Amino acid sequence: MDDRVYKILRNFAILFGVIWLGWEAYDGLLNTAPGDTEFLAADRFFEDGDYERARENYEAALKKAPEKVFALRGIARSLMQLGRNEDALAVFNEAISREPDFAATYANRGILYDRMGQYRKAMADYETALRLDPKIADGPSWITRFLRNQPEKPPTIADRLAYLRAQFALPESQRQLSAPEIDAEQRPYKM
Repeated sequence: MDDRVYKILRNFAILFGVIWLGWEAYDGLLNTAPGDTEFLAADRFFEDGDYERARENYEAALKKAPEKVFALRGIARSLMQLGRNEDALAVFNEAISREPDFAATYANRGILYDRMGQYRKAMADYETALRLDPKIADGPSWITRFLRNQPEKPPTIADRLAYLRAQFALPESQRQLSAPEIDAEQRPYKM
């Protein structure tokens, strides 16, 4: 390659590098909305299983930006993981009242109802979630499972709905609506 072509390619690479760094600086430092920093911290805590700190950070994000329903959904998911079912239910209900067409909130409330033994309500929420967004039946993507070190695809709400329907078709004495070791594998939906 001659020296002139090399210099042109080098200059383009430097120019694109500077543009990229400038964009990252703008997007990461100057273009943050109120509550974004707390929300991102909360998401990291949630993924790490530190649900109390996640809840605290989601609440801080919501205080800075009360219109952001995603922080409200994060609070509800954190409360659910902490076993504070009634509190989680109230927050899920509020999130649904604010944004009634968001499928993942219904999916998560269905998981909560399932954990609370309210199987018919869980089925109704699973059906609503699947009607609003059929792709929610796919569950987590391979990259999400890879990042979670989760080689096996976990059961989805579609799987759980099918199982509950089959169980409710049986006589009451033969139904097995809960299998704690399998149910524990179902993670909340984050979208």
